[in-house]
Amino acid sequence: MGNVMEGKSVEELSSTECHQWYKKFMVECPSGQLTLYEFRQFFGLKNLSPSASQYVEQMFETFDFNKDGYIDFMEYVAALSLVLKGKVEQKLRWYFKLYDVDGNGCIDRDELLTIIQAIRTINPWSDLSMSAEEFTDTVFAKIDINGDGELSLEEFMEGVQKDQMLLDTLTRSLDLTRIVRRLQTGEQEEAGAGDGDGAGKAAG
Repeated sequence: MGNVMEGKSVEELSSTECHQWYKKFMVECPSGQLTLYEFRQFFGLKNLSPSASQYVEQMFETFDFNKDGYIDFMEYVAALSLVLKGKVEQKLRWYFKLYDVDGNGCIDRDELLTIIQAIRTINPWSDLSMSAEEFTDTVFAKIDINGDGELSLEEFMEGVQKDQMLLDTLTRSLDLTRIVRRLQTGEQEEAGAGDGDGAGKAAG
């Protein structure tokens, strides 16, 4: 059948993983197409604040590769594959799309702050030592090279990769592995402060 998604590699996934995901996907979404509402249910995201809701919508849109308003199984696999196995550059490009709420190709301070605040609502185990405002200020201070108050994709990619602290913090705050693991096993564990998954080496 070939790979349905141009440039979205699914080859690295084992057939067992694909089978598990497909089973879970079809149980939750018999139509084979996930709507935004089902996407929220799927991730167990209920009673969210407005900013967290906005983040979930933005995440849904970045995973809806063909922009038809649904996430089909291939898009779902591509999304999970990116989250679990994507290379740093692929993830950073996706993070940028996620942060660029209005889609104008730049991230401004408000967009970044809104997303950081929303991420913390959804991902409370992203144990960051700074407030969302402080983190946003730090990002702009470090990587807004021309000081225009906006980050281009180039500034973002280059700046984050050069700064280990930013890279660790962003990766950790957007670490969806625990949510994904819950999807794979079908467990409804509470997203509490938990056991510090994925935060091991980021204490520096």
